[in-house]
Amino acid sequence: MFVVVVGGGKVGVSVTRTLLALGHELVLVEQQQPRYERLEEEFQHRAIHGDATEIFVLEQAGLGRPPDIVVAVTGDDEDNIVICQLAREKYGVPKVIARVNDPRNQPHFDLLGISPTVSATSMVLALVEHEVPQHELVHLLELRKENLEIVEVEIKPSSSAAGKKVEDLHLPRTARLISVVRDGRAEIAVGSTELHAGDQVLAILEPGSEDDLKSVLLST
Repeated sequence: MFVVVVGGGKVGVSVTRTLLALGHELVLVEQQQPRYERLEEEFQHRAIHGDATEIFVLEQAGLGRPPDIVVAVTGDDEDNIVICQLAREKYGVPKVIARVNDPRNQPHFDLLGISPTVSATSMVLALVEHEVPQHELVHLLELRKENLEIVEVEIKPSSSAAGKKVEDLHLPRTARLISVVRDGRAEIAVGSTELHAGDQVLAILEPGSEDDLKSVLLST
């Protein structure tokens, strides 16, 4: 597989090292001269210097072939958007992956159909929410292309769902239970699975269905 990684920071370097170790063909593009020089020492001819929002730099990186994947992980969201747009629309790259540095910019990526995206900030916030008891429903993963998301809900002792089987719950048609974690052990949620207080329930649902799911699993 031929991959072009744009951005030679910690993320880009880690991705590059891993893909090279797996035997993939790769080019790493870095704009800052001092950083490029360090990368060139490690990756030699696989590292090139330049601004990947410019056509001639993308040509030098090999997008004319085109690559199988372009990974845009610079520290600038605008650059990542431009790089992914050029890769898809000008060079017909079948797959692009973009880093989102500021979660507030996620709608811009969504509007342009740039997917999948990775946001370290959003991931950290989700983990923090997971550890904060007052959060009744935690967003774990968004599948934007499929218009789905995965959430976690803890069944409270006061919830009317405690003691009920999954098949007896009036779940919204836009939501399905995936699994139940109890005492550190997970099991697939089927119709005969009985929910207990303290269970961590994973569900997949369409965005906007959160309140309906909470009313079923958390209402008293």
